[in-house]
Amino acid sequence: MKVCVGSDSHVYGDAINYATAVVFIREGKGAFTFIRKEREIQKISIKERMLNEVNKSVEIAYAICAVLDAYGVEMEVHADINTDPDFKSNVALRDAMGYILGMGYVFKAKPYAFASSNCADMMV
Repeated sequence: MKVCVGSDSHVYGDAINYATAVVFIREGKGAFTFIRKEREIQKISIKERMLNEVNKSVEIAYAICAVLDAYGVEMEVHADINTDPDFKSNVALRDAMGYILGMGYVFKAKPYAFASSNCADMMV
């Protein structure tokens, strides 16, 4: 079993909708996902919004890591940040990577960050 945590957000006027996905992958037996949705009213930069997504993912990862460690389950934290510098979200890549790796988690960004770019994306 492996667990992947990732968040995504979409802006609608002054509102930002966030979704955080916790994906439990059972090798050869499929997967299932839990979603947490939030809505905030504020205007922020793209970098701050990307880092908010990462923070929401790290909060969930931190909350469940003790249980996963007790059972030897590996975990990844996915960031919905593009590794291509031509995309706006790339401005937060280094900060997000440092935060996630600094917390001791495995870091994945697009195109390998399916928990954020697919699972959470469907819910916002």
